[in-house]
Amino acid sequence: MSPLKIEIVSDVMCPWCVVGYKNLETALAQLHPSIRADISWHAFELNPDMPVEGQNLAEHLMQKYGQTRAQSVENRERLTQVGKQAGFDFNFDDNSLMINSFDCHRLLSWAKDQNKQTELKLALFKAHFSDKVYLNDQESLLDVVESIGLIRDDASEILVSKAYAKEVKAEQNQMRQFGITSVPTFIINDKYAINGGQAVVTFKEALEKISREL
Repeated sequence: MSPLKIEIVSDVMCPWCVVGYKNLETALAQLHPSIRADISWHAFELNPDMPVEGQNLAEHLMQKYGQTRAQSVENRERLTQVGKQAGFDFNFDDNSLMINSFDCHRLLSWAKDQNKQTELKLALFKAHFSDKVYLNDQESLLDVVESIGLIRDDASEILVSKAYAKEVKAEQNQMRQFGITSVPTFIINDKYAINGGQAVVTFKEALEKISREL
């Protein structure tokens, strides 16, 4: 059977995106070899108007969602536990930032041309959520790029130019035209959609059902 085409609409700043991916990854491992997948990523900015310097994460969530500080702490603690169950370490603290992710998406678009898109996406998730790297700092962002074997100077040239900006904006517009308003969204074979950071069993059941219908 041909691999399923799975396109993941997500933002590096979205914790549920990495939870969802890790659970999808586990589901595919459990379904292998009967079900395989070709995975790619599409850009989605949670906060396209965020300034380059970013904003304190707790402050941002309180402003955007009307949370109290106690609710913000509780949500982060819950995410940390959910992350552990999925095999991912969240390391939130009072200095965690929400940043503008447009440059990350430009580099991910470039990385797709280098056949390293998923590798870079996971490295960015880890850097942001686990290692507390400020990805709005260009040198720190380039360190992440270099860590997976991509050429630092090439990435630097992209960041100081407008390279891949049109591609990212066009991709985001296309996702909006598809009616996607939240992430993560997993588009399968251009026909089916799974929304949110679902559990492993949910992914398994959905993928098995879709495979039977092919």
